[in-house]
Amino acid sequence: MAKNRVIPFGYCMKNGVITTDPKEVCAVATIFSEYLSGKSLLQIAKLMESEKIRYNTDSDKWNKNMVKRIIENEKYLGTDKYPQLIAEDIFRRANEKRIRKATTFNLISDDLQEIRNRTYCAECGHRLSRIGGNSKYEHWDCRNPDCCKFEYQLTDQMIIGAVLTVLNSAIANPSLLESGGEISIYSPTADIVRQQNEINRMTDSIQVDFDRAKAEIYKLAEMKYDCCTYNDSPQKTDKIKALLENHEQLNTLDIGLFKACVSRIWISHFCTIEVELINGVRIKNITEKDNLKAKLSNASFDLCGQSPQFAAQTVQNIEEVNNEHSIECNDNSCQSADGNKP
Repeated sequence: MAKNRVIPFGYCMKNGVITTDPKEVCAVATIFSEYLSGKSLLQIAKLMESEKIRYNTDSDKWNKNMVKRIIENEKYLGTDKYPQLIAEDIFRRANEKRIRKATTFNLISDDLQEIRNRTYCAECGHRLSRIGGNSKYEHWDCRNPDCCKFEYQLTDQMIIGAVLTVLNSAIANPSLLESGGEISIYSPTADIVRQQNEINRMTDSIQVDFDRAKAEIYKLAEMKYDCCTYNDSPQKTDKIKALLENHEQLNTLDIGLFKACVSRIWISHFCTIEVELINGVRIKNITEKDNLKAKLSNASFDLCGQSPQFAAQTVQNIEEVNNEHSIECNDNSCQSADGNKP
């Protein structure tokens, strides 16, 4: 995965002051121009590569997420710290176009496969199935015959939107990532204590049987090793923090970041989506339906923290099931297992 820049593309640091990089400024202008002319993010990324323009000092590789981050970066409008690179009208038109195109999350099949490989039923632990191919009527369900089918249509957008909310919450509030616990714990058992005493008795005797003593010491070492526990969660937590540090908020799913940070996605039959990170921490994004007359009662649908596109699609999905619905939003849509909130 490409390394994130600390200073946005188009700028550089000289004598302790952020200023413009002429070559990169030209590239930024080209990106906005090409995007407004109809080029896709991927086509622009390939153009940057063909022009041998480096996004990072250590690589000349580009991807569509790099281009997208440039298009949506408001620093190009100018701040106290960053000089203006793009006219306000050009920036506005480019981002209006980006938002229109982002009404759906466009993931290639390989990316969907990565999500499928990590998505499980919270009720039975069975991996969820995605039904519908690339059609707009796709849905996810638990196909375990000993479990129940979902009572509503769970779409790609709902899952991806929940993952985005969790990752953005972690970017904004790294304390959500804390797993706690010590790296290693050694608690000697009664057998270990007895073995240690036996070795002490043997070595304190006048005539020591060195071969036997050596064998007993090896045995003690093996017993101590077996009762040691090793917890690599702190290292994994540091890894996630390093990946998310200085990362801009996500508007579309960065599949490389997803693969590096997310271990599993757990989904309940009542639309509670819980993202488990590689360090074992689980962060919930609660999206429960409110006032569904058909199948579910006394549930609420929490859309707080979701992207506007995800919220709009969710409302549409609910209206297809029930003509009258209400959406209730509060500030607690994301929380870690220990109750931390963004």
